[in-house]
Amino acid sequence: MKVLSGMRPTGKLHLGHLVGALSQWLKLQEEHTCFFMVADWHALMSEYKNPHLIQEYTLDNVKDWLSCGIHPQKSCIFIQSQVREHLELFMILSCLTPLGWLYRCPTYKDQIQQLKDKELSNYGFLGYPVLQTADIIIYKAEGVPVGEDQLPHLELAREIIRRFHFLYKKEIFPEPQAILSSFPRLLGLDSRKMSKSFNNIISLQEEPEVVKKKVMSMFTDPLRIRRTDPGHPLKCNVYSYYKAFKPSMIEEVKDWCENAKQGCTDCKRRLAQIIIEVLAPIQEKRRQLDKKSDYVFDIIKEGNKKARSVASKTLEEVRELLKL
Repeated sequence: MKVLSGMRPTGKLHLGHLVGALSQWLKLQEEHTCFFMVADWHALMSEYKNPHLIQEYTLDNVKDWLSCGIHPQKSCIFIQSQVREHLELFMILSCLTPLGWLYRCPTYKDQIQQLKDKELSNYGFLGYPVLQTADIIIYKAEGVPVGEDQLPHLELAREIIRRFHFLYKKEIFPEPQAILSSFPRLLGLDSRKMSKSFNNIISLQEEPEVVKKKVMSMFTDPLRIRRTDPGHPLKCNVYSYYKAFKPSMIEEVKDWCENAKQGCTDCKRRLAQIIIEVLAPIQEKRRQLDKKSDYVFDIIKEGNKKARSVASKTLEEVRELLKL
């Protein structure tokens, strides 16, 4: 199966990326043909006022991918903007996608409300799902790792594909299916959505002392007032982090909490050490890669070349079908 996934280079990668995407990518690259894309065109849709940061975060993100174990011999790692076929197919799909389909996409209004400082009432952002469709089908991907919030985008992609096939009387694209993460979304330190805008993240390159400080600031069970009060782990964000990073301890932590065997401070101190241990090998690999920038650039260059080779063949097929 061909798989396409990507990340927008709008900041440093954090624990949410590790749990929600990278851990899944590691498994997928062992079993499938994977294309992992730095989605810099998508980043530009919201970061158009500060585009100079996109290039910096592009390289930073790729280094973190490699540090986490994404392997260039198992996966195609490439930069979206370096494969021009994405935009040409996006243009074609834009011509046949009704505006009503885009306006009804539930994530459109949600994102505009959440990111008011970004001024997202523009054509590019409205057309985000169409470019996303082009990204997927240019490689004829059959599987797309997504969070539940992205499911409407994937359904819209299938609608666009069906309309394309209906108009041009030939089925050339598979209808991509969602590959959902086995772990629900990791919330931020304050129990809100994890986002650098909320300053509630732990980045993959966070120093151990900073990790400790941030974990100790986490919100816990609001119903547990005193050390001797029984806790409610399913309502505690700290417990969800144990599920993500030390699942073997779940029953033990549940017992601590429900039977007041440990206080929240002790629980968070233990969690901080676990996260530090998880990040240590990633950070060590990253330090090595920081000394070998040419090696990383070569990986990206080869990935771009491989992606263009596949994308150009698909676009030739599309152009021939449309008599362009």
